[in-house]
Amino acid sequence: MAAVAAGVLVLSSNRQPDQPRPDLARPDLARPDLARPDLAREAAGLTKAYGAGLLGALKGAMEGIGPVGAVGFCHDEAPGIATDLSQRSGWTVRRTSLKPRNPAAAPDDYERKVMEAFNAKIAAGAKAASLKQAEIVEQDGKRVFRFIQAIPTAELCLACHGSELKPEVAAKIKDLYPADQATGFKAGDMRGVFTLSKTL
Repeated sequence: MAAVAAGVLVLSSNRQPDQPRPDLARPDLARPDLARPDLAREAAGLTKAYGAGLLGALKGAMEGIGPVGAVGFCHDEAPGIATDLSQRSGWTVRRTSLKPRNPAAAPDDYERKVMEAFNAKIAAGAKAASLKQAEIVEQDGKRVFRFIQAIPTAELCLACHGSELKPEVAAKIKDLYPADQATGFKAGDMRGVFTLSKTL
C-alpha cells in the first residue's frame, strides 16, 4: 500500500529554523492554501453526481425488486457507476469505509486517517454530512490531489446497513459479501466516504 504523506508542498526552505514542523500524519492540519480550490470544486461536483447516481439507482432497485434485490444490484451494478465516472472525468472515483462491505473497497492509509479524523469531529458534535477534506499529497513520488467527503447513513440505507436486518437480506449479504463489516449503522452515522484522486 502506498505511503502517503498528508500536507505536502509545505516548502521547508521557507521555514525559519525555530518554526515547528507540522504533523504530516494529521490530515486535519492540511494547508488550505495548497488545496487547489478549483480542483476541490470539480471534485465536489463529481461527488455530487456520483452520489445522486447511486441514490437514484438504489431507490429504483429498492422500489422495483426490494432490499434483497438491491443487495444484488449494489454488488453487480454499483461498481460500474464509479468506473464509468472515472473514465469520463479523468479522476479515480470510489467509495471506502472503516467498515467495508467488500474487502476490495478497504481504505488506504490516507483514507483511514481522514476517516478517523472525521470520526473525532463527529464525536465532538459535527454532522457527518458537513465533513470533507481536500489537499495535495505525495503518493509514489507524484503529487496527487485528494478529495474525501463523508457519506451519512440515510434511512433508506438501514435496510441493508442497519442493526436489524431481515433474515433474507442478511442471508443475501452473507452470500455475496462473506467478509461484510458494513452493518450496525444508525441514521446520520458516517457509513463511509466518497474518495476522489487526480494525479497532477
